Amino acid sequence: MLVAVVVGAAGLQAQQPPSEPIRLLSSNGVKAVLDDLLPQFERANERRFSSEFATTVSIRQRVVKGEAFDLVIATVEAVDDLIDAGLLARATRADLARSGIGVGIRKGAPKPDIRSADALKRTLLAATSLTYAEDGASRVHIERMLQRMGIAETMKPKIALTQGSARGLAKVAAGQGDLALTLISEILPVEGLELAGPLPAEFQSYVSFAAAVGVKAKSPEAARALITFLTGQAAASAYTSHGMDPR
Repeated sequence: MLVAVVVGAAGLQAQQPPSEPIRLLSSNGVKAVLDDLLPQFERANERRFSSEFATTVSIRQRVVKGEAFDLVIATVEAVDDLIDAGLLARATRADLARSGIGVGIRKGAPKPDIRSADALKRTLLAATSLTYAEDGASRVHIERMLQRMGIAETMKPKIALTQGSARGLAKVAAGQGDLALTLISEILPVEGLELAGPLPAEFQSYVSFAAAVGVKAKSPEAARALITFLTGQAAASAYTSHGMDPR
């Protein structure tokens, strides 16, 4: 997807040698969007990014331990906590987008009925396996849903927790599991997987993401310019195409 990138390219190029990449730590929830948008920003500004994607839990731990970085994109709760801890610059904070939770199935498999709360409950009880990320931002919402349905204990033997969602999604795509629950923005880009649909309104929850520059960033101006681009109108369609709502 192509969007216009308009930032002060000359100023960014002067700030730091182009050979030294700008270090970005980002949540998996926005990986597909950044895979689209970062190359456009890099080409327009002749800057390179060194991007690492992980769960928000992992990113928070790495930042707290003192790992070097320029920019963090994570859940709004994590970003705000890191700002309060003096590790991210409050003045640079910006909301990016949010993603709801969906159900992923192997591409071509019969699509389960998840259109209502009762239908989803029946589908979960009939499934042989259910996977979601142990350290994922959506876990708390998924487990709250199972509790509300009254099937948390019944589902326990069927649940396969993974570190990060990628492994669980890959297993479902390969036919080694029935259902994957995670952010819609993480389901859509996986080859061999398809979105059965979002959770019904009664159980839907959203995970919101924000960005902020590190207080010790080596390239703060370039990092701020990327945030400006990611929050601009031109980038909005990229969020939408990857199952997210721009903020």
